[in-house]
Amino acid sequence: MIIALLIAWLLVVSIQLIYILFVFSRTAFYRQPEQNVPNVQATSRTKSISGITIVVCARNELANLTELLPLLNAQNYPDFEILVMDDRSTDGTSLFLENDISHLQHVRFIRIDKEHEHVTPKKYALTIALKKAAYPIVLLTDADCRPASDGWLSGMVAPLINDQKGITLGFSPYEHRPGLLNLLIRSETLFTAVQYLSLALAGRPYMGVGRNLAYRTSLFFANKGFYTHMNVTGGDDDLFINEVAIKQNTAICIDPDTFMWSKPKETWAEWRLQKKRHLNVGKYYKPGNKFRLGLLTGSHVLTWVIAFAVGIVVLVHEVVPYSFTANEWLLLLAGTGLFVLRELVFWGIVGRISYRLAHTVHWASIPFIDLLLAAYYGLAGLKTVFRRRKKRLYWR
Repeated sequence: MIIALLIAWLLVVSIQLIYILFVFSRTAFYRQPEQNVPNVQATSRTKSISGITIVVCARNELANLTELLPLLNAQNYPDFEILVMDDRSTDGTSLFLENDISHLQHVRFIRIDKEHEHVTPKKYALTIALKKAAYPIVLLTDADCRPASDGWLSGMVAPLINDQKGITLGFSPYEHRPGLLNLLIRSETLFTAVQYLSLALAGRPYMGVGRNLAYRTSLFFANKGFYTHMNVTGGDDDLFINEVAIKQNTAICIDPDTFMWSKPKETWAEWRLQKKRHLNVGKYYKPGNKFRLGLLTGSHVLTWVIAFAVGIVVLVHEVVPYSFTANEWLLLLAGTGLFVLRELVFWGIVGRISYRLAHTVHWASIPFIDLLLAAYYGLAGLKTVFRRRKKRLYWR
């Protein structure tokens, strides 16, 4: 029994080391290519890349839009528009867009007055936005986000100067707040980014975040938009990218100037609702993506579960008069050594990525976050298996 447990421990820790050393390290040591990005002073380069449409879908986001739109309007880029999709807002958003944005020369808006049964509201709003976009490349964000600099737009579209590239995956960190909830949100955001950025660099892109995502409208319409999942709540970003992203057409951007800061959820109830929506779309991923993510997450959880089980076994053997055999001692020492190595490598690689991604979490907290995420993923997995399905529709 103990031998089987130790062999299983060696196996899952080895899987973890493979991911950390050969996948995650790609993001840790990635060098963002320098691009000849068009700017206001060098409009002669704009032939390499055309204008950009920034799309913001908003429902009852008046307070956020009053802050966000001036920041987007001030982006340092020669040719762009900001298209706000006002989806049935009742908080005065329409009056604001009609009367108070004349000084924002890049902003225009479209009002949506009703829902449609065949498609979720946000996917409908995005589809209309892409149909009405004045330019062939769109850059998506949300109303509760704020760009890190006036170079956000130019940096995010720079990889698309290469005609072979159709998608740029960006990063969207959450603002720092006190408390365990905020730490968990930032930790989960970091590790999600570690996964989707690293797998994209490894030639296996599978998702992006709609808070900071650019792609060509031709790619959207060639895929028939959200047709295969238009009734699935959520997935307007990751399910679409999961369908169309391949090694050849996907680039990442982790220049700090291109980060799009987001406001985190303030209550556990709001966060649980958000996570429920995100977990729901994962089952629609391609089989290969589900296998790779399942292997990564499962080995992460089992690394810690078996570590605690082995610890209990060792304590029991200290009390019960029983001695380990030579083979058991050998496996125990090998497993413990490999586990310690995995912890150190995880600390170094993920800590470096966190440093590069806006210091999302402090490097000293990485070991605790490693355990915290293992517990979170384990509980989330169990809840997904045993929860009762409820049919409710949310805007996003």
